[in-house]
Amino acid sequence: MLEIKNLSFAVSDEGSGKEIIKDISLEIPDGKLYVITGPNGGGKSTLAKLIAGIETPTSGQIIFNGEDITGMNVTERANKGIGFAFQQPVKFKGIRVLDLIRLASGKKISVTEACRYLSMVGLCAREYINREVNSSLSGGELKRIEIATVIARNSLLTVFDEPEAGIDLWSFSNLIDVFRRQREEIADRSILIISHQERILNIADEIIVLDSGSIVDRGDKDEVLPRLIGTPSAVDKCRGVYQA
Repeated sequence: MLEIKNLSFAVSDEGSGKEIIKDISLEIPDGKLYVITGPNGGGKSTLAKLIAGIETPTSGQIIFNGEDITGMNVTERANKGIGFAFQQPVKFKGIRVLDLIRLASGKKISVTEACRYLSMVGLCAREYINREVNSSLSGGELKRIEIATVIARNSLLTVFDEPEAGIDLWSFSNLIDVFRRQREEIADRSILIISHQERILNIADEIIVLDSGSIVDRGDKDEVLPRLIGTPSAVDKCRGVYQA
């Protein structure tokens, strides 16, 4: 389980500290899929990076499975079981897709097993397994390859930062299927997705709404989603929540 206690994060802004995350406390239990949504600039991606260890909080604690990981870096947290998928996937010139999946899994898995992960995200394994992870791949291809590596990692907690960013509708539909299958198979694991998309919100166990660095709403999907859709101000702030 992930526990966040009184977490704050500020950056220097013209000589003064600008708070991006403001005294947030929440719990992400095992076996659940949570979605964090809210307006652009509300602090969603920053919170994801704080959980992953990419950013360091100004104050507060992050506790994972009973251990304080606040001072741990991204590699140490990955070793503890926290996986992270970037909004814009990283390119790796000279590294093949097969190599990347093996690195993610932490073992020298067979080509057949690596191909299975690619197939799970809708890619024809024969066409991609030996390709380099570079600019020759489209944004949608890179995103799906990254998600294949995250699945191969089999983390206890996986954080996806706006997985729909920069991909086509067909790829997005495949991602929904991947998340739905993952949701059905995560009995002792957790998934946290940062997203505006209604179709992703619809597969959540719980939705957390973040605005101006604070949690302004949270609860069961069936409770929170109608409030988001039915309130004009929320629609204005959460642009994209209606998009398929």
